[in-house]
Amino acid sequence: MPDLVIRQVDHLLAERIRAFAKAREWSLNEVLLHALRRGLGVAENGQHAETSVDADELAMLIGQWNAAEQAVFSETVHALSIARGDSLRRSGGTGHGD
Repeated sequence: MPDLVIRQVDHLLAERIRAFAKAREWSLNEVLLHALRRGLGVAENGQHAETSVDADELAMLIGQWNAAEQAVFSETVHALSIARGDSLRRSGGTGHGD
């Protein structure tokens, strides 16, 4: 089997991988293979894994927003979707870093 190297892993992702491994008592390699198989929809037995993905497992690995954070994000997206472009500029500025 081929070996792969993953470069430029940020600190947050590395910590999530370590936490997941510790919680499951798995090696880092087992966690990464599990995440890749699940994320790409390929189970070890050759079946598609999309239907067997446990949302809690993914949330622990990549994180998730709580209800309040999701509401703030939705409100912000909605406000930006109806805002006129010129209303987003700073008052008195040209919009070019003033």
